[in-house]
Parts: sequence; structure tokens; C-alpha cells
Amino acid sequence: MNFHLTFILLIATISFAQGATPEPKPQADQSPNVILFLIDDLGWKDLGCQGSEYYKTPNIDALAQSGARFTDAYSACAVCSPTRAAILTGKAPARLLLTEWLPSGRWNPYSKLQSGRYLKSLPVEEVTLAERLRDAGYQTGHVGKWHLGDDDFSSPIHHGFDFNAGGNPHGAPGNYFYPYNGNWSVPSTGRKVKWNVFEEGNEGEYLTDRLTDEAIGFITDNHDKKFFLHFAHYAVHTPLQAKKKMIAKYQTQPEETKQGSPVYAAMVESVDQSIGRVIQTLRDLGIEEETCIIFTSDNGGFYKATENDPLRANKGSYYEGGIRVPLIIKWPGVAEPGSVVHHPVISMDLYPTCLAMTGNPMLPHQHLDGVSLESCLKRNDDMPNRSLFWHYPHYNKHPSSFPSGVIRKGDWKLIQTFDPERVELYNLRTDLSETRSLLQDHPDVAERMMSELVQWRDSVGAEVMRPNPGYDPSKL
Repeated sequence: MNFHLTFILLIATISFAQGATPEPKPQADQSPNVILFLIDDLGWKDLGCQGSEYYKTPNIDALAQSGARFTDAYSACAVCSPTRAAILTGKAPARLLLTEWLPSGRWNPYSKLQSGRYLKSLPVEEVTLAERLRDAGYQTGHVGKWHLGDDDFSSPIHHGFDFNAGGNPHGAPGNYFYPYNGNWSVPSTGRKVKWNVFEEGNEGEYLTDRLTDEAIGFITDNHDKKFFLHFAHYAVHTPLQAKKKMIAKYQTQPEETKQGSPVYAAMVESVDQSIGRVIQTLRDLGIEEETCIIFTSDNGGFYKATENDPLRANKGSYYEGGIRVPLIIKWPGVAEPGSVVHHPVISMDLYPTCLAMTGNPMLPHQHLDGVSLESCLKRNDDMPNRSLFWHYPHYNKHPSSFPSGVIRKGDWKLIQTFDPERVELYNLRTDLSETRSLLQDHPDVAERMMSELVQWRDSVGAEVMRPNPGYDPSKL
């Protein structure tokens, strides 16, 4: 009896096991990691993949071959802080009322126009890209330059980043070699302030390398989680300082082949090595194909450091040399490796693109000025026919920099300069170097574009420059 009962129970157990549905295993979150490299003052043609035969950038060139390279990418502003704010908020600097580098200084009281008002820090009310991704379960890290305000709520930690290495109110280090200290002058008062990127370090270590160590540490600590890394190098901003052996390599090249300063060239190469180290870390951890990478610059190249030819002018200007920048996007499974995209795109597009990468919806109240580049990357021919706008109601010490408003629509670009008053019209397809204004030849085009530019300024609440009662040309 006991034998038969045991046998029956055994058969029943086997039958139940064979017919039972196994407990489903939890599915791993397939959302990719995101790394956004933001280089400071890197010119449009300062990479091998962008046509330079002088600067050595094999790692960035390889990144371009693994993703899409944009030929007509623009920064949101010709100076740094507004572009950084635009990337993190998805809003145009004019809409944010953050249109000048921070903290900048007071406009000249004798100038012809009163400079437009602007905010002195990134508003905490804005929902940054870091906050959006942190809410979606991402570990968020900022490494490098911040430069978005110096009040009590202006650090990366107050804007959605769990980790901050090297981010502070300042726009450049006092020194690229440890200790990184230096005297920084407050423009509005002339007061000298001592500061440091990192309080601790090894004597003689190079800032670009130290930031890379910090970035690799963040990636390694979070490689088994979803992470967003905002890696904003201080390089290649001034002061121009680099490793002596690397500088020597560029000093020996013939003068006629030099695109810029040998020191600057060495700084570019150090940035390239940094990108290579980060990508190798992803490879070693087995997460390279689970990581989307964006590489870009905050404005055009600095005029004392690099030649921007064939583009006209440089950082601070609203000719192409001041606002056209490199952009590379590696999005595994979406961006075709080695593809080249010619659609005009701008800094505000990166926020919604990162949301698309990670499967998060756009925020209607936040994303008023940028669009996701996903469809453009998938088909390379699907992009809204839209206009791009710039507004800079300030005087600036950079050469070729004037208070300006700009619109690009298709191949056409119109620049309205507020002081001195003038309007220029260029066709970038036939005249990339902006050598001849076509205003007299195509007044109808200029009229339509000017009307659209004025309407846009009104729609975003852009600051207007007004006549200055204290104008005195003899004191300028």
C-alpha cells in the first residue's frame, strides 16, 4: 500500500512539473547608456574626419566611422555658457534668457546700445537632461567644465547629477597641470579669486588625463547599471598648455602645413587620447554596443589657437567659424556606421535625441526648440524643413563679434547686426566662406527671412537692445 501510494505521488509530481509554466525570468532593461562628450572651443575642422591634415585624432575619427558625422551642426551660441545651457535644457538661449557667457561683465556704459539682460545661472526650474534620465533610473555623472553660474544652486549636483568631478562656476582652469590653481578675475568688480579644479592630485598630472581618470572611474562603478555621463572637457580652451613631448612633435612640422599652434595641436591630441581611453574602457567592460555616444563642441575655434578655414571668423562671431561645430553620434542599431548627415542641426536637438535613445518621452513644456535626430539618423533624409535661429544682444571682445541675430533656412543664412546696423545674406551652398553678401541680388529672400527672424524673437521673448542714453563714441 505504501509502495503504491509513493509511486502515485511520484508520477503526479513529474506530470505537474512537466506541465507547469516556469516562472518568467526578469528581463534586463535594454535602455542604453549615454555618454555626451562636450569639447570646449574645438573648431569645426580640427579633426581628421573633418578634413584636417594637421591635428592627429585617430580615436575620434574611428568614432565617426562607427556612427554618423554631421557636416552642418551648429552650437546654440558663439560663446560657451549659453550652448551648455541649451544642451542641458533643450531650449534656445534667447528663450532661457541665458545668452551670454558667465559671469561676463557689465556692458560699456558709453556704447551705442544697452546690452540685453541675461540670467547669471541656469535656472533650477528647468528640467535638465540629467534630471530626466535620473528619474528614468539612470546613474548620472558630470565630469569637467560646468560654467553655468556661481550661486548656491548652480552646481551640477543641483541640476540632476549624482556625481560631479571638476565642475565649478569657472570657464577655464588656472593651469592645465596640477596644481590647477590660478587667480580668476571677477569681470564686474576686478576682484581676484583663487580657485582649483581639484584640491588633490599628483604633481604635474595633466588635467585632460585627470578628468579621463574620473570619467573611467564613474563608468567602472556603474557599468552594471544604466548611466548618463556628461563629459565636458576644459580643453581646448585657453590657457594653451600641453605636454612638452607632444608639443615638440608638432613644432617640427613645416610652417605651411600648420593649421594652428603646436600647443593647441597637442591639446587636441590629448583630448583624442581621452576619447580613446573611455571607449576602450567600454570595450573592456563589454558595454560598448550598449552605449550611445555623442561628441560635439560648444562653439567655434578660438582665433589665436586654430585656423577655421574655409569657414569665416571664429569663436564669438556669428559667421560660420563661430557657430558651426563638429558633431558625431554613435547610436548602435540606429546610426549607420560611417554615414554622413548634411541636415542642419543645433545644440537643442541633443536633449530630445538622448530621450529617444533611452526610450523616454519628450516634455512639451521643455522641448520647445529642439527635435530628436532619430529619424534623420535612420534614413538620413527625413528631417523637418525648419529654420535655425540665434540671438546675441551683447557686445563681445572677440574679433568679428557683434551684437547679432541670425537665421539659417535651407542654404540661405541672414545675419542682422545691431551695432553697426547692417544685414547680410549668404548662400552657404555656393559660398561657405561667406565672402559676398547677396542682399542686393535677392531682396525678396532677405525680406522673408528677416520677417521670420523678427517673429521668432517675439515668440521666445528675446531681449531687445535699446538706444543707450549715455552713448559717447569719444569714450569708446
